[in-house]
Amino acid sequence: MELVLIGFGSNQGDSVQICLAAIERLRSHPHIRVIETSSLYHTKPQMLAGQPWFINGVVLCETDLSVEDLFNTIQHIEQDFGRDRQIRWGPRTLDLDLLTFGDHQINLPSLTIPHPRLHERRFVLIPLLEVAPEWVHPTLKVSARNLLDRILDDGGDQEVERLEIS
Repeated sequence: MELVLIGFGSNQGDSVQICLAAIERLRSHPHIRVIETSSLYHTKPQMLAGQPWFINGVVLCETDLSVEDLFNTIQHIEQDFGRDRQIRWGPRTLDLDLLTFGDHQINLPSLTIPHPRLHERRFVLIPLLEVAPEWVHPTLKVSARNLLDRILDDGGDQEVERLEIS
């Protein structure tokens, strides 16, 4: 079994419900066990302005799937929610990013693990710290807390607000 971190996000449709439904899809998969789900966060789009803010979070799971099978599984879930990959960093009904797969470092044409930009993204590191507070980046050898502190020290325009859901 491998511990994996999966980032999720949406900024089209009822994004909160879409994210919650996607987590349930992961939870119902026979080879994935959801261990912990972060809070939901309202986040400003980073790379492409002029689109709605995102709902983001991170889920910690355990799986006996291969990395390729897990990646295919999350891509199928995205497609089931109407994911359309026409505009890079553009609006999407659902985005599921395989952030980590154990401590493995994987470089395939369609997949890089750990996710190549996870250490630069406040909207990933804040919820990641909720579900895996002791996590250390396997290639950078830096804790998630220190990675987040570096981003906070740099300032920037990464607005992230925790959602209060009743």
